[in-house]
Amino acid sequence: MELGRVGVWLGSIGWQAAAAEQEAVAELEELGYGAVWHPEGIGGKETFSHSAILLAGSKRIVVSTGIANIYARDPLAMKAGHYGLCEAFPGRFLLALGVSHKPSVAERGGNYSKPLQSMSDYLDAMDAAPYSPPHPAEAPRVIGALHPKMLELAAKRTLGAHPYFTPPEHTIDARARMGAGAWLAPEQAVILETDPQKARAIARTHTEYYLRLDNYRRNLLRLGLGLTEDDLEGAGSDRLVDTVVAWGDVAAVSSRVRAHLDAGATHVSVQALAAPGQPTLPTLRELAPALLEL
Repeated sequence: MELGRVGVWLGSIGWQAAAAEQEAVAELEELGYGAVWHPEGIGGKETFSHSAILLAGSKRIVVSTGIANIYARDPLAMKAGHYGLCEAFPGRFLLALGVSHKPSVAERGGNYSKPLQSMSDYLDAMDAAPYSPPHPAEAPRVIGALHPKMLELAAKRTLGAHPYFTPPEHTIDARARMGAGAWLAPEQAVILETDPQKARAIARTHTEYYLRLDNYRRNLLRLGLGLTEDDLEGAGSDRLVDTVVAWGDVAAVSSRVRAHLDAGATHVSVQALAAPGQPTLPTLRELAPALLEL
């Protein structure tokens, strides 16, 4: 499987009707991006049907979950969906598993448990689950990991990790913990806007939600970036916003993506942000020539 060095985290593109989403992903493929990642959130498309939509609407690009929630289906169903898509689309489907977050799991009616043990047990159950149809030649998987022990589990039990809402400093830390051979594919939010006030206003429509989730807050505070609890209140201070969202011109955004690659990332998934109601595909078009040279 070839992810390439830069891909796209679909964000708002993934909330469109299937035909419009397929059209967008076909264009991203033609632009040269190596992979598209899509979330599984409350009220959104189910992860395997969503992946099938994207795979059917494209020819070469890798499609990955970002992440498939382990509380949304049992291990047998997860393996069946994973193996089915890998067999039907060889070399094009990557399963990224994650424990999600306590509020999201509660909204599904689940009971959020110890993340590390839950993920380890789930992988054991997936490995043991029966699957009778033809097996795929390969069935790659990674873990949506942030914290040290989950990163280590990702390197031990899967191909690697897909961190989200993280700066390049996290990539340095993750690479050190996971070793040289593991895949490391962080997400990076970006905005093509050079006016600081406008850029940060757009960024805060993104950061406000994630700063309500304990896993992300604790991860940012542990990295030694000088951030405090005050920086993480509400939609975040200017320092917080600038830490997790790359904004500016093409050169500034490309520099942040390069920083992840220089820090040890094997692949960076770029999530374009825009003002409410505005499309993000134009940003990805404009960035493509610079990003795909990295």
